[in-house]
Amino acid sequence: MTKIDTSRPETVLPTPSHTVGPFYGHALPFPGGGDIAPVGHPDTIALQGYVYDGEGNPLPDAFVELWGADPDGNVSTVDGSMRRDPSSGGFLGRNGVEFTGWGRIQTDANGHWSARTLRPGARGQSAPYLSVCVFARGLLVHLYTRIYLPGDDAALASDPLLAQVDEARRGTLIATDDGKGTYRFDIRLQGEGETVFLEFQ
Repeated sequence: MTKIDTSRPETVLPTPSHTVGPFYGHALPFPGGGDIAPVGHPDTIALQGYVYDGEGNPLPDAFVELWGADPDGNVSTVDGSMRRDPSSGGFLGRNGVEFTGWGRIQTDANGHWSARTLRPGARGQSAPYLSVCVFARGLLVHLYTRIYLPGDDAALASDPLLAQVDEARRGTLIATDDGKGTYRFDIRLQGEGETVFLEFQ
């Protein structure tokens, strides 16, 4: 044990800063968090990707939250993503019928996340997109971004938000079509290929 002479303040070092750690994830994940689309819905799409830190390493303890409109562009007002048993308080899971448009996914040991949802419809002048919130170690404040889906070049070209993003970085907001209704969207927190993050004021 090291003793510190407190009578000499110049020898006392400041307490190191502490960032958000993996401890915050204790009660946040829930079973089926990525199963946003009702089971068996014919318009289900799959989204998947990785969360990477500034050195390109995958983060095994990040959270990705998704919000999206339904295929008609309507934002759901239905409760039901985390239903609980009123008598025991236990988790009942999603009801499997209602589309809530919301999900929370924890990355696995390889930094991978995946979700099943419905392809969102356009809202206003925006191209169809899903809103994303990222929580990860080292972040004092969570980050917001969007996932735009490919397939409608005219809508993407006229999207008001994408029009404000440098052309060289727009691709970080557009998922890649892997075929058969599966899209890939990697989130890079900083460094080369950093995802464009949004600030709401």
